[in-house]
Amino acid sequence: MVLKESLLEKVPPKVRSQLEGYADALSTLLEVRDPRVLSSIGPSAVRGTILKRGKQGVPTQVPASHSAYFDWSYPQDFPEMADLYARAKRGQWNGEDLPWHISVDPLDSRVPLLPRDFFAFETIQDMLGVRFSEREILSFQHDFVSWMLSQFLHGEQGALFAAAQVTEAVQFFDGKLYGSTQVMDEGRHVEVFHRYLDTKLERLYQINDNLFVIIDALMQDSRWDMKFLGMQIMVEGVALGAFGVLYRETKEPLLKQLLKMVIQDESRHVHYGVLALREHIVKELSERERREREDWAFEVALLMRNRFLAYEIYEEHFEGRITRKQWREAVYASPGMDRFRHVMFSRMVPNLREIGLLSDRIRPHYARVGLDAYFGGLAADRLTGDQMIADLEQAA
Repeated sequence: MVLKESLLEKVPPKVRSQLEGYADALSTLLEVRDPRVLSSIGPSAVRGTILKRGKQGVPTQVPASHSAYFDWSYPQDFPEMADLYARAKRGQWNGEDLPWHISVDPLDSRVPLLPRDFFAFETIQDMLGVRFSEREILSFQHDFVSWMLSQFLHGEQGALFAAAQVTEAVQFFDGKLYGSTQVMDEGRHVEVFHRYLDTKLERLYQINDNLFVIIDALMQDSRWDMKFLGMQIMVEGVALGAFGVLYRETKEPLLKQLLKMVIQDESRHVHYGVLALREHIVKELSERERREREDWAFEVALLMRNRFLAYEIYEEHFEGRITRKQWREAVYASPGMDRFRHVMFSRMVPNLREIGLLSDRIRPHYARVGLDAYFGGLAADRLTGDQMIADLEQAA
């Protein structure tokens, strides 16, 4: 839904921004054609984008409903997951061992958190008719990185809870053993991201509305494979790409080392999702169930794309000075954000293909929103964390 410009011009800037935000949320929901997908995501969208439940300054209580699957015979039922479990045990690390002694100064241009060309400052300056000083640019980059890492932190908390649920609900015993390692991984990620934000950047942003919607919907869904699809394939897959871009772009050594360790873990998490869902979706679901999950994944892909439009930064710095539409134009014009989107979706879309959720029926929808460029990429079962780090180093 697009609000008429003539109507928007007559309301105060703060109200205009709120109306545009509601219109953005509604336009995303109107993309949904499957009523079952709408019934799954719709209530969470209201809680996240309209009621702002993630931004009320109090803990959020999200009801969870799923069946815990016990197998008292302890079968060795999934050799590939057993191998992944062995890799995960070898790959454990201690967040205390990161070089926390390194001093981080976000305003030191010699050790930038982001390269100068990451954000389209010229576009914003032209819109405002001003010129930013070097210190203002560094301060903005400090806020922007703090915002990104805050969303990573919130996503990791969601992944921590979802991993615990998946470990209970997954029907492969080797998958339960591996799932226990992911719970540990996610707890460690929450620890290190929060410590970096708290002690180095000294900034913490509230959860993005679209990320809240995804986590809220996943926590309440009773189907184990939907939790896998949403968290392991969608959220973790996009996060893996996002971590990779920031690892490649930043010159801050502590952050770089932190992200390197997290990427090693996340590559296993997405691999886990591909292994668990690949045969389940193709062999055990009806065509109607498969199509519902395919539609759901597309809808979440749109939410993930909107998650990185950084409206929280807009509201802090530019609300009332430029419109949300102008802010979106600046974000899309930013070279770093373009690289960000490319790598994020190059990690997620191939995994959807690999597990059978990228049929000829749904591909035109991805093409319509510009995500068709990623149809042919490598899925997570073909990429290890070491390979990803090597590719990122080569690209840098």
